[in-house]
Amino acid sequence: METQRASLSLGRWSLWLLLLGLALPSASAQALSYREAVLRAVDQLNERSSEANLYRLLEPSPPSLGHTVEDPGARKPVSFRVKETVCPRPSLQPPEQCDFKENGVLKEYGVTVTVDHWNDVFT
Repeated sequence: METQRASLSLGRWSLWLLLLGLALPSASAQALSYREAVLRAVDQLNERSSEANLYRLLEPSPPSLGHTVEDPGARKPVSFRVKETVCPRPSLQPPEQCDFKENGVLKEYGVTVTVDHWNDVFT
């Protein structure tokens, strides 16, 4: 039981670090809005995933109140939840057009990115 829990924890940290490493190089090339940063992180998750189906954004965490547009270009934490969809990963279908899979896997991620417009609202 303890070994299984440690393995799950290690797996989560590995995925978090992978996404962090993937998000930083692309985000440093240009500042992103909060919405763009989260959607790009989800795209990278799907590109790098070895799982059968695509994941789609379920809910982003709201931007931290301490971060404002007054500090554009600063690195900021972004967290979000995704859920497995019915679309197979190799498909060219955008995840936003895929239905969520019934009882699909839920995942939560956090990355640090450079954000230009922090006050964007998700629609």
